[in-house]
Amino acid sequence: MDAQPLYDLAPLTRLMLLGLLIALGPLAWVRWRNRGASPLRRLQALTVLTLFLTFDLVLFGAFTRLTDSGLGCPDWPGCYGSASPVGAREEISAAQSAMPTGPVTHGKAWVEMIHRYLATGVGVLIIVMTISAWVQYRAWKRQTAAKGQGAAAGQPPAGSPWWPTLTLVWVCLQGAFGALTVTMKLFPAIVTLHLIGGLVLLALLCVQAVQHTRAASGLPPVGLSHGLRWALWGTMALLAAQVVLGGWVSTNYAVLACTTFPKCQGSWWPAMDFAQGFQIWRELGLLQDGSHISFAGLTAIHYVHRLMAYVVLAAMVWLALQLRPYLKAQAHWLLGLAALQLATGLSNVILDWPLLAAVLHTGGAAALVVVLTWALAASRTSAAPNEISAPARAPRVIA
Repeated sequence: MDAQPLYDLAPLTRLMLLGLLIALGPLAWVRWRNRGASPLRRLQALTVLTLFLTFDLVLFGAFTRLTDSGLGCPDWPGCYGSASPVGAREEISAAQSAMPTGPVTHGKAWVEMIHRYLATGVGVLIIVMTISAWVQYRAWKRQTAAKGQGAAAGQPPAGSPWWPTLTLVWVCLQGAFGALTVTMKLFPAIVTLHLIGGLVLLALLCVQAVQHTRAASGLPPVGLSHGLRWALWGTMALLAAQVVLGGWVSTNYAVLACTTFPKCQGSWWPAMDFAQGFQIWRELGLLQDGSHISFAGLTAIHYVHRLMAYVVLAAMVWLALQLRPYLKAQAHWLLGLAALQLATGLSNVILDWPLLAAVLHTGGAAALVVVLTWALAASRTSAAPNEISAPARAPRVIA
C-alpha cells in the first residue's frame, strides 16, 4: 500500500467550510447580543470573544499534546486525505490494530481534528475582525475628509487596523507551524514554537480588546511611573523565557525527570547534561548524532525550568503588590494566577503529571500572558502616576 503523503490539500476546502460553519455561531451571537450597537461596540465584542475562544484553543492544544494526539492524523490538513476521521476510519482502524497504544487511534484522531477545526474557526473570526477594522477605518477617513479635519482628527476610534492585519498574518504562520508539527513528527523545537506562537496570538488579541474597550467606554490609560512600566516589561520578558522553558519541558516529556520537591532526585543539584538538554534542532528523544538523549539531559531541561520558576514567581508577587494602587484588577489576577501556577506545577511533579493539572498549568501561563499584556495596554508612562479611583475593568463584551 502506498504511503500517505504528509501534505494532502484535497480536504482543504471542506476543512475551511467547517471552520466557517464553526465561526458562524460566535458571529451570530455577537450580532444578536449587540443588535443596535455601534460598529465599534460590535468590533469590541467580536475581539473579546475571539480572545476567549483563542484561549480555549490554546488549552485544547495543550490537551492534544498531553494526550499524545498530535499525530492522531499523520498528514495535514485532513486525516488520511479526508476532512474528518469518519472518512478515514479504515486507515485509522488498520493503524490502531497494528499499534493499539500507538500515535494513531480513533480517539486521538478526533482530538487532533477537533483542534484543527477550532483553529480554522478562530482564523475565520480573525479574518472578519480584520475586514471590520479596515471598514471602520475607511469610514472614519471619509468622515474626517468630509469635515475637512485631515490629520487633526486624531486616532481612528477603533485603533489602527494594522493590529488585526498583523494578527491575521500571525495566525497564518501559526497554521504553518501546526502543519510542521505534524509533518515533522512532533519535532520539539517546532512544537515549542507552535506553543509560543499561540501565546503571542493571545497577546495580540488582548491589545486590541483593551484598545476597543477603552475607545468604547472612554477609559483613559492609567499613568505609571517610568520604573514601574519597565518592571512590567521586565516581568513580561521573564515570563516569556519561562514559557519557552516550560514548552521545552513539555515537548521533551521531561516533567517526570524530577519527581520530588524541592529537591530533585534527592539532591539540590542533580546530575545534569546541559549540552544534551538544550541541543535545540533534533528529533524527539534523540540527539543530532542519532543517539538517545540521556536522563541527565532531561533532568537539565526540567531543573532549569524549576529554578527559573522561583525567579518568575517572586517577580510576579512583587509586581502585583506594586501595581495594586494603579491596576487593582490586574494585580489581583497576577497573585491568583501565580498561586495557580505554583499549585499545578507542584502537582505535575508530585502526582506524576495528572492531565488536568498539566492542562491547567499551560492555561495559567497563557492567562499570565494575557494579564500582563492587559496591564501594559491599559497603562502608559507618566511623570505623575495616578492612582485609580475605580478598578480598571477587564475587556468584556458590551451587550
